[in-house]
Amino acid sequence: MIKNSLSKQENKILNYKLIRKYMSRFKSLGLYVSIVAAMLIWAFSFIWTKAALTSFRPMMLITCRLIIASVLLLLVSLLSGRFQKIQKKDLKWFLLLALFEPYLYYIGETFGLTMVSSTLASVIISTIPVFSPLLAFLILRERIGWFNVAGIILSLSGVFLVIFEPSGNFHVQPLGIVLLFFAVFSAICYAVVLQKISIQYYTLNIILYQSLFGLMFFVPTSLLTDYSYFSTLHFTRSSIEALLMLSIFASVIAYVLFARVVRRIGVARSNVFTNLIPVFTAVFSWIFLNEQLTTLKWMGIAIVVGGLFVSQARKIKLK
Repeated sequence: MIKNSLSKQENKILNYKLIRKYMSRFKSLGLYVSIVAAMLIWAFSFIWTKAALTSFRPMMLITCRLIIASVLLLLVSLLSGRFQKIQKKDLKWFLLLALFEPYLYYIGETFGLTMVSSTLASVIISTIPVFSPLLAFLILRERIGWFNVAGIILSLSGVFLVIFEPSGNFHVQPLGIVLLFFAVFSAICYAVVLQKISIQYYTLNIILYQSLFGLMFFVPTSLLTDYSYFSTLHFTRSSIEALLMLSIFASVIAYVLFARVVRRIGVARSNVFTNLIPVFTAVFSWIFLNEQLTTLKWMGIAIVVGGLFVSQARKIKLK
């Protein structure tokens, strides 16, 4: 009787351990599915932006995108019971946060996309994790390692190959590249300011407030730049659909998915997955936009992705 009782107890413990083991694996799988889904959405956002720009002026597109995203974020935060008010001492940081992203970042990215291909834009934007340590060194005097330097050199070399044509000509507008690197710079400044925001705020609220404050910058700018074009604009079904996709998926769902994963596995390991974005975008651009991708361009994309991994190799190892 005693042996049978012990055997049953041991089986229960064993079953409990097995259930916990499989539940842990299931949760881990769920996290990886979430972050890959976020990367797919952000990769597609370059395609959606191209489609939306066929009807919308850049500033109008961003403003409409933020209005829809802000309404959705507000509803989600209220319905989930996670809505938080900003403390006065944090107001200046939220305003600065919104200035860098979405305002300056979206200006650089969206206007840049009017001048270069979706693939090149995604390749340049994906270098954000590479250049972050460089800005931290210049502004905060944080130490920069050889892995970071090697990653920067590799990534810039890869970008050059994506731009370069064997004929010796560059079929991109230099201003477009400058604007995209301006977006990279803005995103890095955004990350620095984000560290000043108290951890007591839910991620959903941070995204909500940066969108709302971003509208304070975008609405007057859009009226100044696009008001004279309002009567001549012609909206197509595909451009409206692209706007909705950008607002719902790229500005809300992808951010929520990514933030959830960052909280579980950390920033360094999460950022590695951003390396997938230029690869996904290149494939999507080839399929949906008929962008030509030569062997040289694929090599460039591979080198950029390799540079991103090299720049974060030490961080990942320390994890």
